[in-house]
Amino acid sequence: MSFSHVSVLLKECIEGLNIKPDGIYVDGTLGGGGHSFQILQLLNHGKLIGIDQDTDALNAATNRLKIFGERFIPVHSNFSNLDRVLADQGIDRIDGLLLDLGVSSYQLDEAERGFSYMNDGKLDMRMNQSDAFTAYDVVNSYSERKLTEIITDYGEENWANRIAKFIVEARTQKPIETTFELVEVIKKAIPAAARKDGPHPAKRTFQAIRIEVNNELKIIEQTIESAFEHMGKGGRVAIITFHSLEDRIVKNAYKKLAQGCTCPPEFPVCICGGKAKIKIISKKPILPSEEEVEANPRARSAKLRVAEKK
Repeated sequence: MSFSHVSVLLKECIEGLNIKPDGIYVDGTLGGGGHSFQILQLLNHGKLIGIDQDTDALNAATNRLKIFGERFIPVHSNFSNLDRVLADQGIDRIDGLLLDLGVSSYQLDEAERGFSYMNDGKLDMRMNQSDAFTAYDVVNSYSERKLTEIITDYGEENWANRIAKFIVEARTQKPIETTFELVEVIKKAIPAAARKDGPHPAKRTFQAIRIEVNNELKIIEQTIESAFEHMGKGGRVAIITFHSLEDRIVKNAYKKLAQGCTCPPEFPVCICGGKAKIKIISKKPILPSEEEVEANPRARSAKLRVAEKK
């Protein structure tokens, strides 16, 4: 299957980044290269570093973007390694960072990657296929307590306790090896009445396991802080999220950097000397249009937040 991914909130991202023709930009989640393609079209003497930990994505995007020559620099890494990536390229200052935190259409549709509860495949869910740790390890080795914890925290699943209990019981008979085997266990754990409404019964649990496998949430705030440390005045960070956990982290990270003074409200004057490092451009998240959602239903839950270095 060829790598394909429809870029979400494309126009809004490009506007949010406020591209400078000679600027240096980082697409930390290169994917199919759709956002990067638009950025590169606006650069004259600037450069774009495209980072992705998925080699399928990196290879496909590199092939697509090779027409831009030396303006495009592909890097196989995780965006959490931003400091190292920039150091390796001899770059100290950037003008913008884009993160699209969604799972790509390719990853969802390619059964053997094990991301989707709609396709049968081995329990994998690794975004970086060179990593050893997989969804199989989470499902078959985590304690009932640990499973309950991640399904609650990362999946916001009301039936986390029962799902964890049923997983542990099922694996005493044989290891749970495929996505459909896990889906069946989850369906048994959730009462039929509770499965009638709402999303697919396995959606939240699969999300939780994927986040655990790829350490997705813990690296967001540190990457935002790192990006602004390397950013020149007026540079921008634009981040697309697809669920409330990610969005909350981005919102709070921006708020923290934009706060400045941290003195208690009752203090007559500031004594901490704190100054705001950024200005929040999008006070409320930017959402996809009805037309975009109709054309690409997977864009429905997308939210874009933009902030600028002061």
